[in-house]
Amino acid sequence: MADRDPPTEQRLIDTVRGPARLHIDRSDEPHGLLILGHGAGGSVTAPDLAALAAAAPRAGISVVRVEQPYRVAGRRSPAPAAQLDEVWVAAVAAARARIGTALPLVVGGRSSGARVAARTIHATAASGLLAFAFPLVSPRGVSRQHELDAVDVPVLILQGDRDRFGLPGQTPQRRVHVLTGADHALRGVAAELSAVALAWLSELLADAHHWRRLRSRDDRNRLQ
Repeated sequence: MADRDPPTEQRLIDTVRGPARLHIDRSDEPHGLLILGHGAGGSVTAPDLAALAAAAPRAGISVVRVEQPYRVAGRRSPAPAAQLDEVWVAAVAAARARIGTALPLVVGGRSSGARVAARTIHATAASGLLAFAFPLVSPRGVSRQHELDAVDVPVLILQGDRDRFGLPGQTPQRRVHVLTGADHALRGVAAELSAVALAWLSELLADAHHWRRLRSRDDRNRLQ
């Protein structure tokens, strides 16, 4: 009989905006932590988020999906951006305390969740940003390019070529993988998305461990 993945652990945490829920998929021997947020009216059970949460622990990456308080309360209309950001920063801190503060951290999510992770990248001190279906323009046509431009760590964006909210451009630090035939919902591409994301995460986390070892060595040398 094949081994089964352990069930997802769920934990409610208190925030100033009400209870948020952490959906935790642990790796037995983690070398990194990935924290993901859901879309504005969506949930942490979206196929792309769920597929990565199932696959990443087998690759040594623990995953925490953060369910915002408005979704925990059963509402679909999102809270204001400042409140989403506030809860996200608190949830990331709680997740790190539960999983391990020494692990390199990558944050991200789908659509609105990716925007929240981008806006708070400095507050969470993450080593990378992983974004699914980043909504580059609003329904009214307002650009959100500045949210991506403010991110100064490596970025991977997985975007459908039929996404009505635009296709972000690549830079030396920002990699964009185009999912052919997919729209903003990213239906039917969970396997490709997970494979590309895991390859990038493995590369990024290997680099993060390398630089941490160098900093640790330099710190020891200064103390001698």
